[in-house]
Amino acid sequence: MNDLALSLRQARPSDAADLARIYIESWQDTYAGILPHSLLSTMSVKNHTARWQNQLRSQGSVIVAEDHKHGLIGLASMGGARDSSLGFDGEVYTLYVDPGFFGQGAGRALLHGAFAALKERKLTSCLIWSHARNNACFFYEAMGGQRVAERTTRQGGEPTPEIAFGWKRLATSSRKLAI
Repeated sequence: MNDLALSLRQARPSDAADLARIYIESWQDTYAGILPHSLLSTMSVKNHTARWQNQLRSQGSVIVAEDHKHGLIGLASMGGARDSSLGFDGEVYTLYVDPGFFGQGAGRALLHGAFAALKERKLTSCLIWSHARNNACFFYEAMGGQRVAERTTRQGGEPTPEIAFGWKRLATSSRKLAI
């Protein structure tokens, strides 16, 4: 059932609490049983709202998917690659969709919107790191991402295996960002 009327736009400081909610709900849904419960249960909207407010100070680095009935349902943040040794100049740092809207096109729209925003910055390729056990790995592969690297980081004190998906060419849809 896809009755969403999605639009993409740059995130505004007034969106910070919604971004925090989507981020936390996505983490708690996606990583239950994967990341330590102590990490997931202590995530606070107040702390994450402050974090998103800080993030939104760098203009153009966060886009949101918005539905006319449901409000904000997803977000993506992007910019230059944090590790250029893998041969990619852009990176999608985060891509989260409210779990209540999985499978309705918001993730696809956000990924294409992030690619468009990176292209506007004259970046030509992109990398996304994902937890190796995140179901989004299947999504990134379906969207044309190639597995290009692996690493182990730490989340909540636990070793966390991650996979990098890369796109050497940024494909975008015809959807334009509203400013």
